[in-house]
Amino acid sequence: MLVAENITKKFSGVVALENVCLEIEAGKVTALIGENGAGKSTLMKILSGVYPDYEGRILFRGQLVNFANPREAQRSGIAIIHQELNLVPYLSITENIFLGREIITNWGTLNQKEMRRRTQLLLHKLKLEVAPDTLVGELKVGQQQVVEIAKALLDESEVIIMDEPTSAISDSEVEVLFGIIEDLKRENKAIVYVSHKLDELFRIADRFVVLRDGRCIEAGEMKDVCQERLIQKMVGREIIISRKKTNNNQGKELLTLENICLKHPVRKDQNLLKTISFTLHRGEILGLFGLMGAGRTELLETVFGLHPKLSSGQLTICQQPVKLKSPGEAIKAGLALVPEDRKKDGLVLGLDVQTNICLTTLADLEDAGFLNNRKELHLSEKYIRELKIKTSSEKQTAGNLSGGNQQKIVLAKWLATKPQILLLDEPTRGIDINAKSEIYKLIQELADAGLGIIVVSSELPEILSVSDRILVMAEGRLTAEFAIEEATEDGILKAAIPNTI
Repeated sequence: MLVAENITKKFSGVVALENVCLEIEAGKVTALIGENGAGKSTLMKILSGVYPDYEGRILFRGQLVNFANPREAQRSGIAIIHQELNLVPYLSITENIFLGREIITNWGTLNQKEMRRRTQLLLHKLKLEVAPDTLVGELKVGQQQVVEIAKALLDESEVIIMDEPTSAISDSEVEVLFGIIEDLKRENKAIVYVSHKLDELFRIADRFVVLRDGRCIEAGEMKDVCQERLIQKMVGREIIISRKKTNNNQGKELLTLENICLKHPVRKDQNLLKTISFTLHRGEILGLFGLMGAGRTELLETVFGLHPKLSSGQLTICQQPVKLKSPGEAIKAGLALVPEDRKKDGLVLGLDVQTNICLTTLADLEDAGFLNNRKELHLSEKYIRELKIKTSSEKQTAGNLSGGNQQKIVLAKWLATKPQILLLDEPTRGIDINAKSEIYKLIQELADAGLGIIVVSSELPEILSVSDRILVMAEGRLTAEFAIEEATEDGILKAAIPNTI
């Protein structure tokens, strides 16, 4: 269906892809595997017309093509579904699907009836039982993903590229997505599936292609390879994520929550958090697990002072009662929050690495009201070195770095404030296994240095590998607590499923 031959792409002299070859077969799912920064996104953007300038050639259905933009690729039959969904929340499903390709009547007006009819057919085909007039902002993330697929199918796309499609959806929504992919395979569509979740790839993929450092390392059938071998091919060495040794030497109480509640911002009779109480000790890594909607992110935001008017209960830091009315007060009290969505809430993507690292400590970097560039440079170089941030220089634009390096910049920004308590919300989402290993090591080093750390994660192996103690949440409540030596995946999951409470 699609063949890429000797694709090379350079950015300002830096080689992102070098002589990459790829074959995408009809009726099959091809998994594109590699670390962050391996060149996966660059290759997908070339195939979908985002980057028209490259060396090498692309054959689509046996014909040489060179797309000038994504619209040309779409019209030819190649669609990409990005990890960050490109939907307008305040428009309806129909309006989103036909945005930029509206059907016009003979009188020059929008043919609302025909667009709604075709949307209904697409939704029915994809087994999404919602009205075409529903606002996208009212849909769950998994349902929004289905709308993105509907956009791709509107143009009768033959090749559908899915970039991390399950990074933010629940297990039940994953099953729906996999069912849709199987239907697309039966229709002889070619699927390119990019994911860091190797267990998913063994379930859904027929073939694999491994990229490393911008080169194609290996390709073949999924049935002929094992997970350990794929990991070794990705990183060039074996990566071992071992279960954390129990820390029996925890220090004094650092953070205590007593009966923390959070009202729903719209439905005032409902609580998003219900009487949450626990203690975090100095040097402790406290894992917080829960399914989507359990209230994990809301809990960290409440502790960080983001919802002062809606929250109640008592917060104690270093055995001193506090009432945090803003994130600014939380930072002064020694808290730092690494948010779930690093691109939206953690970074200014258009600014350089140095500026992003220094944003939280501007007052310490000024002389007589002016920023001291020497101090900024010294601070940024310190954290680039200590956190091993892979960047050509401190002036590199943050948005151009891989996900793992972007996450390290967010960590650096907060470590610069010298916090006592570090709140990490999904710290390894969307980053590869080698970058995860580096983040885990960093978390352990920070705990050994005396920080108290709360790690929120939806990945059970991650929670089990980094935590000293594990708390489980469901529907805004704490439902279980496990010492790490007693914790099992089954026990944690049972506590996390609401109907088993």
